[in-house]
Amino acid sequence: MTHTAERSAAASFADEVREREQAWLSADAVHSYSHRGRAEAEEEWGLRTPFQRDRDRIVHSKAFRRLKHKTQVFIAPRGDHFRTRLTHTLEACGIARTVARALHLNEDLTEAIALGHDLGHPPFGHTGEEALDLALSEHAGRSFHHNEHSLRIVEVLEHEGRGLNLTWEVRDGILHHTGHGEPSTLEGKIVRLVDRVAYLNHDIDDAIRAGILSASDLPRDEIRLLGTTGGGRIDTLVHDVVEASRLEGGIAQGREIGRAMLKLREFMFDRVYLGPSAQRERERALSTVRRIFDHLIVHPEELPPDGVGDLAERVTDYVAGMTDRFALAWR
Repeated sequence: MTHTAERSAAASFADEVREREQAWLSADAVHSYSHRGRAEAEEEWGLRTPFQRDRDRIVHSKAFRRLKHKTQVFIAPRGDHFRTRLTHTLEACGIARTVARALHLNEDLTEAIALGHDLGHPPFGHTGEEALDLALSEHAGRSFHHNEHSLRIVEVLEHEGRGLNLTWEVRDGILHHTGHGEPSTLEGKIVRLVDRVAYLNHDIDDAIRAGILSASDLPRDEIRLLGTTGGGRIDTLVHDVVEASRLEGGIAQGREIGRAMLKLREFMFDRVYLGPSAQRERERALSTVRRIFDHLIVHPEELPPDGVGDLAERVTDYVAGMTDRFALAWR
């Protein structure tokens, strides 16, 4: 095929996408060829939309591959069926796409944000995040938040320091999937809400598998309302989000279902996330991250030579990029 023919095929594809989106997407959706640009301008040719290109860049990144060996809740668990950051990401992505499709929003944008939202998580989940935040605060007077580090990965660290050059909408959704500030797009707001839907339900499954909980321990009223199985609860929550969002014109939950999900989340914090078993693992994670960080601050010659930024940034980038098992085996 000649280069002219390739460009003609790409142009036809883009025209077809524009026409289909004009007919299908909500007036509040982001249209694929109307995004707010990239840090470095690119010619948007090819048989993928800009958001599909972002999705593929994320999936092919080193940070995405490392998610398969990063903890969701349980540190280096014994067993093949416990969730990791990668499986959480894929589960959240599937749920988010379902919601986006039902609300006539841009599925490709939603998918790209969901796939990239946890790239910046350090080893040992939120405990590792806490340890890095404390170490960085003491050494450099700065803070560490995984959503901000996810953005740093796609803007600076990936692709040999050149970043992935993602669209503004995807970067905005990644940054604001948690923490202060709301995503600027409805697609990003879906990921922010669905992230909690996904981890709450699969963490219940993993806690029962680990013997920390039994099904009879779960709060009865909330389980009766939401569903007795993980799949049932997700189905209930997704239908509620779609119905409430259609009524309110944004991304929302119904009052009753939202309250039940909050109560279930509080139960999980009390019994699992901050429970006795988690506290024992927490101490091991905190000491491991802190030991590595403090050592590298004193011995920067042991850092990879291709780091970006000052010493504190280079140490943080290196430690945050570690998988659980790499960190546990480090020296």
